[in-house]
Amino acid sequence: MIRAAVRTPYLRACLNQSRAPLTTKFIMSTRTIQTTAEIPKLSDPSLFRTGAFINDEWITSAEKSFTVTDPASGVEIGKLPDMNAQDTKKAIDAAAEAFKSWSQTTGKQRHDLLKKWYDLTMENQTDLGTILTQENGKPYPEAKGEIAYGASFFEWFAEEAVRTYGTVIPSHIPSQRFITIKQPVGVVGIITPWNFPNAMITRKVGAALAAGCTVVIKPGAETPYSALALCELAQRAGIPKGVINVVTTHENVAEVGKELCTNPTVKKISFTGSTPVGKLLMQQSSGTMKKISMELGGNAPFIVFDDADVDAAVEGALACKFRGSGQTCVCANRIYVQKGIYALFASRLAEKVAKFNVGNGFNADTTHGPLINDKAIIKVQRHLEDAVSKGGEVLTGGKHLGGNFFEPAVITGMTNDMAIATEETFGPIAGLFEFETEEEVLELANSTEFGLASYFYSRDIGRIWRMGEKLESGMVGANSPILSSCYTPFGGIKESGMGREGSLYGLDDYTNIKYINMGGL
Repeated sequence: MIRAAVRTPYLRACLNQSRAPLTTKFIMSTRTIQTTAEIPKLSDPSLFRTGAFINDEWITSAEKSFTVTDPASGVEIGKLPDMNAQDTKKAIDAAAEAFKSWSQTTGKQRHDLLKKWYDLTMENQTDLGTILTQENGKPYPEAKGEIAYGASFFEWFAEEAVRTYGTVIPSHIPSQRFITIKQPVGVVGIITPWNFPNAMITRKVGAALAAGCTVVIKPGAETPYSALALCELAQRAGIPKGVINVVTTHENVAEVGKELCTNPTVKKISFTGSTPVGKLLMQQSSGTMKKISMELGGNAPFIVFDDADVDAAVEGALACKFRGSGQTCVCANRIYVQKGIYALFASRLAEKVAKFNVGNGFNADTTHGPLINDKAIIKVQRHLEDAVSKGGEVLTGGKHLGGNFFEPAVITGMTNDMAIATEETFGPIAGLFEFETEEEVLELANSTEFGLASYFYSRDIGRIWRMGEKLESGMVGANSPILSSCYTPFGGIKESGMGREGSLYGLDDYTNIKYINMGGL
């Protein structure tokens, strides 16, 4: 048990004054944070696999092993083999051998297997959610929601597998015919993060398998068990050996990543993670001219204009900023609020955030779980202290509650010289910046090297079109805080990456277009 101080804003008369200065007092109170909980027993314990997965075999031994811990309690979940470059090469070789036959299957055959994988995933949604919450910490309902979201990519790409159409190009030469066909690129190296340990894999693997590729996956060291549970279900679905391989590692992550990027047998790298690591992987991949998909860091602006529905904007900010305790690449990072409603928005947001329940993800009343590790705590604390030292005012939250728990916070008086203005926090801090004009906020929003997601709230149809077109990001939420679905393209521009995942475009990065000229007709 941890006793936590929570500051709840006392709403002053200024809330009804459109341009009143923000003056807020705090009522001090305490609440109890539950860091431990009873973990639900798995209905199917065989989903919890304790080995890496190479060529349809479970590998439980290696020179070294590493420990995976529950971020909420700090309790050891289990140990896995800490695999190295040689192990990775074996996985690549297995994937290459499997590619010979898998690439020759029909779209309908791949459809049927992916659909079976989808059905099995949904049948085991509760158990998969349990594994996810235990290793990631996010609230149990949110974890089960991720399982359904992740499974949707199996279903979507199963349906796309039978629609990898080619084209017939009108020929200017009577004796020739021009056609194009799409073919799988080959073995794909997939490197995924810990924040969505199920969905980041399914979004990539679903597309790769649908296209006819085989894969070697390196999951986040903090959350490998979700990946291994998916492999168990892939076996049950009948996906052939060698098509899916998972290399587990912690200490050897650099050499495993380098092997995936430099091995000439691997024809494509798909990575989700930080921009610095993405740049390194691109450099390593350049020697063999691999196809690259990168979904990298973000610094998403969330803009609230004074003509917005304030209540809707507050709810949108809650969903966008604090989902996963702020540990998503598309989280709002800079919240810009127009001067006329700044005080009103800030007070309403703080009032809502003060009601959050931080605790173990398995507790029924928990709304927000722990951060993933102590490094995350250190960064969030640094961002908060930096803002306060430069004039920011904490309206609610902002306390380290012990372990990996941190109170979601709202800070007003944000300025462009604060770390949050330029760095991705990846944690539960909502920093509110004030602006006056559309032109001003557009310049502020775009003044970043990142361009993954942007959000804004307005009821002016002209402004909606202008902002939607002028915001420099791969995705824009206009009066909507959630962007991701299997039906829509996910990805960024600038230093937030390249390529698109999901949607009808999702197969493109896993196929090559071949042009065939038929002469002598």
